Amino acid sequence: MSAGQPEQHTEELRIVGKKYIGRWISALIVALVLLAIAHSMMNNPRFEWSVIAASFTEESILQGVLMTLKLTAISVVLGFAGGTVLALMRLSANPVLVAVSWAYTWFFRGVPMLVQLFLWYNIAALYPNISLTLPFVGEVWSASANSLISPFSAAVIALVMHQSAYAAEIVRAGIQSVGTGQLEAARALGYRPAQIFRHTVLPQAMRAILPPAGNEVIGQLKTTAVVSVISLQDVLFSAQIIYQRTYEVIPLLLVATLWYLVMTSLLSIGQYYVERHFSRSSTQRKVKRESAKSSAPAYSIESGRTSNG
Repeated sequence: MSAGQPEQHTEELRIVGKKYIGRWISALIVALVLLAIAHSMMNNPRFEWSVIAASFTEESILQGVLMTLKLTAISVVLGFAGGTVLALMRLSANPVLVAVSWAYTWFFRGVPMLVQLFLWYNIAALYPNISLTLPFVGEVWSASANSLISPFSAAVIALVMHQSAYAAEIVRAGIQSVGTGQLEAARALGYRPAQIFRHTVLPQAMRAILPPAGNEVIGQLKTTAVVSVISLQDVLFSAQIIYQRTYEVIPLLLVATLWYLVMTSLLSIGQYYVERHFSRSSTQRKVKRESAKSSAPAYSIESGRTSNG
């Protein structure tokens, strides 16, 4: 080393990670509690896991699962269709449509689902005969309410009207999340109202609608369990029929619980992929904007020339 040259230290710095002792202790405690619960469930003979395994794929249980999925699909599709109409009525400039939409939402969100189901199931007490009458023509169709309102039709009507009230608020919030500047730009381009809704409002509103709508679909699947009180054979009613015969109450209730967990898990997976599909376009636009900013030439304030000279 020549004279006057500063001494160089070759010792490397060593990075020491922070020790999260509390985090590891809390994780260990939670893991021990979960292991204790799992050990208790697996070794408790009263769970009767052999009965659960034998009953899980029983024919009546599978028929109940199909009925639950059918009720969920019908009520969600028709409920969100009706909810979209109610949301558009609520956002219109017509005060009559606004009042009707508000009253519908107020009533069907305020009355419990079980009460609505009983009302529709016993509608024949109010209207024994249901008929269609046209002006200057008279009665063109008539039928007994008991023959029309079966347990299945009563469940569908109650579920659809209940779902429509909640879907209306979800759709309305999604439409209102679209900025007014987007609407003005679409009008400036000469789009008609239907085209504005289909090409401008709906694609952007879907990103705000999908998360609560997915939760509502899962909640609706669980709500279908109330149809068991009118002897409609869903998965819960199928389990009740079996344990009333075999007196194996807990194992059959656990079978219904496991099927609900399976169905809600599948819906959650579907919700994830649908949300990712609708968020893809916004993500692509964000990436394009960032890449455009990074590739734009930088200008010097003093010289007015690019930094590359």
